[in-house]
Amino acid sequence: MGIVGDSLERAARAVGTRLIPKSAGAQMRYLVKQHKGTTKAVAALLGVSQRTVERYVKDQIKRPKADLAARTESEVKRRWQPLVRKRAREKAATQTGLVIETRARFGFTAAPGTSDDGRMRRITQHLPPEYAGRLLAAQDAGASEAELQQIAADGLGEVYFRDSGSRADGLQVEFTDIDYIDVNL
Repeated sequence: MGIVGDSLERAARAVGTRLIPKSAGAQMRYLVKQHKGTTKAVAALLGVSQRTVERYVKDQIKRPKADLAARTESEVKRRWQPLVRKRAREKAATQTGLVIETRARFGFTAAPGTSDDGRMRRITQHLPPEYAGRLLAAQDAGASEAELQQIAADGLGEVYFRDSGSRADGLQVEFTDIDYIDVNL
């Protein structure tokens, strides 16, 4: 996906109310249950044989190899508590907003050599529900990483740089280089 998209996914996974199953067998049983009891579909999803999945389900194999363990955990996390995730996203989009922490180079449209030249900034800022809703709706619609970055930049520009409109002096904010973005729902 991308920096913003991956951060939104991580934030959505972090809002679960229960921990994911820990053992490899419990994770495999969960995936089999999600696929209506077909071990063949889970085997195709994880890139292993159907017999391997059956042996994990019966706890005949206890410790998977590192790459299989990572794929299994990733698939379980992706499917874990979808209603809880959906409610948290809806609440962020309509009521609470979200918090973005980033270290990025922010550039402004200004004359070269002025104090408005772009520079690296570390910012932790609450985005109001209107921007959170736009960001989450764009992600659901399959927006590109550049579009997600532009929405996040618009929100940060409005809230952080323009102080929610009180300093509307025509600054145009854009990400020019991003080290990381963390999102909390």
